[in-house]
Amino acid sequence: MLTPVVRTLILLNVLAFVFTSQPVIEQFGLHSFLSDKFQPLQFLTHMFLHAGFGHIFSNMIGLFVFGPMLERVWGSRRFLFFYMFCGLGAALLYLGVNYYEMSRVYALVEEYRANPTPDAFWGFVESQASAAYDQLEGFIDAYTKNPDNQSFQRQSLSFVNGRWERLIDSPMVGASGAIFGVIMAFGLLFPNTELLLLFPPIPVKAKYLVLFYGAYEVYSGLYQAQSDNVAHFAHIGGMLFAFILVKYWGSQRKMFF
Repeated sequence: MLTPVVRTLILLNVLAFVFTSQPVIEQFGLHSFLSDKFQPLQFLTHMFLHAGFGHIFSNMIGLFVFGPMLERVWGSRRFLFFYMFCGLGAALLYLGVNYYEMSRVYALVEEYRANPTPDAFWGFVESQASAAYDQLEGFIDAYTKNPDNQSFQRQSLSFVNGRWERLIDSPMVGASGAIFGVIMAFGLLFPNTELLLLFPPIPVKAKYLVLFYGAYEVYSGLYQAQSDNVAHFAHIGGMLFAFILVKYWGSQRKMFF
C-alpha cells in the first residue's frame, strides 16, 4: 500500500511528465555551473522532470517498491527530508564532477582556438567526440592535406565551439539520485530482506542488490562511453548522501522530527 509522501511524489512526477516538453527541460533541467542557462532553482525542479517513459517508469517503480517501508519506519516528514536531501546531494556531486570534467574540456577548446591545426583537431575529436569520427573522417583527411586552408580552419573551429556548447548546455533531469538514495537506505535498514528480481526472476538479499548497484555505478561513472547519457555520478551522489544521513541518524538517540 502506498504511503502519503510516496503517493504524492509519484503523482507530482507523473503530472510533470505529462506536461514536460523540450523547452521545459531546457529551462528547468539542471545545467552545468559553466552554462549561462544554470539557475539555482534547477536543483529542485530537475528532480521532477524525466527524459522519457522508460526513465520515469524505472524511477517510479523504485520509489513504489522501496519508499513505503522507509516512510512507515521514519514517518512522512523524515522520509520527505531524506528524499530531498539525497536528490540535492546527488545534484551537488554531479555538478562538482561535471565542473571538473568540463574545465578540462574547456582547456582543450581554448588550446585549439589558439592554435587550430589538423593534428589538434583530430586529438579533440578523438577525446571528446569519437562517435562523430566516421562522419568527420573525410573532412579530417582533407584538412590534413591542406592545413593552412582557412575554410577548413573555420569549419573545425565551428565544430569545436558547437561541441563545447552542447556539452555545457545539456541538462540533467530525473529523480534517479533520490531513488538511488532510497535504495541505499532500504539496503542499510533491511539488508537481509529478499527481493525478487525481474530479470532473471531470482530472489536476492537487499544488501547484495545495493552492493551491485553501487559497484556498477562507480564503474560506469569512471569508464562510461561517450554514448552513455546516464548521470552515473548523480546516482552515486544519491547513494553516498543516503549512507551519510542514515548512519548519522543511526548514531542519534532521538528522532529529529
